[in-house]
Amino acid sequence: MNDLFTPSSQALTQQIVNQLELGAFADAEQAAAQAREQYPDDAELARLQGIALLQLQRPAEALSVLEQAARIAPQSIEVQCNLANVQLANGDADEAIERLRAALRLSPGNPAVLLGLGNALMAAARFQHARESYAMATHGAPFHPGIRLNLAGAELELGNIEPALRHIGEALEIIPQFDAAFALRGRVLQVQGKSAEAADAWLQAETLAPQNAQYPFAAGQALEDAGQLSSAADAFARSLQLEPNNGPALGQLLFVRRRLCDWRGLDELSERLQQVISEDNAVVSPFVLLAENVDAATLQRAAVTYAATIAKQVAPLRKQLDFKFAKPSPEQPIRVGFVADGFNEHATGLLIVAALEALTGDDLELHLFATTADDGGSIRRRLATATTLHDVSMLNHAQVAQRIHDAGIEILFDLNGYAGKNNAEVFALRPAPVQVNWLAFPGTSGAPWMDYLLADAVVLPDALRAYLSEKLVRLPRCYQPNDNTRVVAAPPSRTACGLPEQGTVFACFNNSYKLNQAAFARLMVILQQVPDSVLWLLSGPEGADERLRSAAVAAGIAPERLVFLARLPHADYLARYVHADLFLDTLPYNAHTTASDALWAGCPVLTCTGRTFAGRVATSLLQDLGLPELACEDEESFIAMATQLGNDREALSTLRHHLAQQRTQSPLFDMQGFAADFHHALQAMSARYRIGRPPVDLDL
Repeated sequence: MNDLFTPSSQALTQQIVNQLELGAFADAEQAAAQAREQYPDDAELARLQGIALLQLQRPAEALSVLEQAARIAPQSIEVQCNLANVQLANGDADEAIERLRAALRLSPGNPAVLLGLGNALMAAARFQHARESYAMATHGAPFHPGIRLNLAGAELELGNIEPALRHIGEALEIIPQFDAAFALRGRVLQVQGKSAEAADAWLQAETLAPQNAQYPFAAGQALEDAGQLSSAADAFARSLQLEPNNGPALGQLLFVRRRLCDWRGLDELSERLQQVISEDNAVVSPFVLLAENVDAATLQRAAVTYAATIAKQVAPLRKQLDFKFAKPSPEQPIRVGFVADGFNEHATGLLIVAALEALTGDDLELHLFATTADDGGSIRRRLATATTLHDVSMLNHAQVAQRIHDAGIEILFDLNGYAGKNNAEVFALRPAPVQVNWLAFPGTSGAPWMDYLLADAVVLPDALRAYLSEKLVRLPRCYQPNDNTRVVAAPPSRTACGLPEQGTVFACFNNSYKLNQAAFARLMVILQQVPDSVLWLLSGPEGADERLRSAAVAAGIAPERLVFLARLPHADYLARYVHADLFLDTLPYNAHTTASDALWAGCPVLTCTGRTFAGRVATSLLQDLGLPELACEDEESFIAMATQLGNDREALSTLRHHLAQQRTQSPLFDMQGFAADFHHALQAMSARYRIGRPPVDLDL
């Protein structure tokens, strides 16, 4: 029996509710446990204890307590909703859906149940049904902003942009300072390709909720896409202030500052990133690591962690789509698909167009799935002529995967990997039975959904085989094709290019993020040892050129010895190589497409062979070209050879003449030969699949 000094159950309940509202979950749980000793048959006290346990990330205990509450009050809708939340937290969306549907039969039209049901359906990737549940919930709770926002989220997943924006607007009419609504608006605008507007939306969300580290991070991503790199770096830095060991923010800040050639404190930042990868298995984009001085094991570890996160995210959708594959009959052609954002005047399109034009045969059907819209250029027209081109630029990941599956693709190539417009979610849905990592991302995907990695024995020698998650297919020539029809325009004069009339012109037209402090220091030593020489660089973003000039001065080099090339149409850019005597490559990330450009335009490339795939591509190109002597084994020999060649005009002239001969005689620009080798690889992969054998390493 309770005496006059024992608080009533209602008073204890209110005390616990207050603690929950303040976020004092441990205190609430302890108070609820003590109160239940006095009132063991009070279902509401048990329910509140379960809520506190769930907030404390103790789902098993929460489930046990809430099941006790359900036995005490089997008709309680609130308890059933809480139990469904625990099931969702445990990853059991289907059980939560069944529970909430049963609760809905007890209380038809209950908006709380419909909201929970919508959430469970979203977790199960049943977006159409989730939309219906949220829409019904709005009738019972027309002024609930969260329901409107969730309805917008369901529309977004279904690819319905305008309804999503409309429902976000409705949520903001109810609560104009609703940070989550601005955040979702940012997501929708990003899907539309409106990066600057998306950034504004995320920044509004950050202003309203300054302690949420996700908001400045997402704003940074949108700003980076919009080309506002300095502002992006600031946003990533703000995210890191809130979460100092946030792997994605560390990686993006490091990468953006490399793009800006802002090297202040980058060594320490790189060390921090590598530490969180090794200690915490941080989720970091593998692409940003390619420019860091890390080994192949670290790259693989990062890729595996990144892929595992994507696999978990798309698992419900993959279960819903549940793609099945019918084995082709022996006489059916191999349907080959390629997915990329670069089927335009872009590095990817420039590399593959001639190879695809040469890849013919009655046993092949080629399909391209372009995730960016037609730019109206000649590369897109040529690709569309050589293949069946599908414009999927306005589709979401699930819709792209469905289109691929509907086309009956047997072997599907990811030409992006983790570079550019990442296709990982599409490939994780497994729209094709054989999936291959090739070309734009020079490294392992770490992904269980990728069967093969297409490469060659130079970029991936036996010593690096252990650090790949895929089976390895090695072509007998350089894995990177080239357009052997590209036009080199008539060059302007040296003076018009800003170059001196006399003296050696060293060039390095790699992207700015590849030109790190150590690589730049090597180039400055070479300039010191080759009098009257200049270094011709690709102009970088937002003050990068001035930062490099300042770094040159600090190294004892006059700033005017650095000349910068603005971005130009491809033929005009190629023409500039006429005035470049020697292309000086970078480490740990080599020139790839840029090296092919230089060699095709007649400019010799001097490289240093790295210890990862990304640092060995130029060496592979040179091997195929018959100029292996231009691939140095270490930095010292690289500097020595660059200095020797830079001071010997006759040697440079001889090298250029030899390159002109090799261009027509070597395998590098022989796209008929490349197509034959590639065709052989397709046949080998298809044959194993069609006879029911698993993927294996293949040396062709």
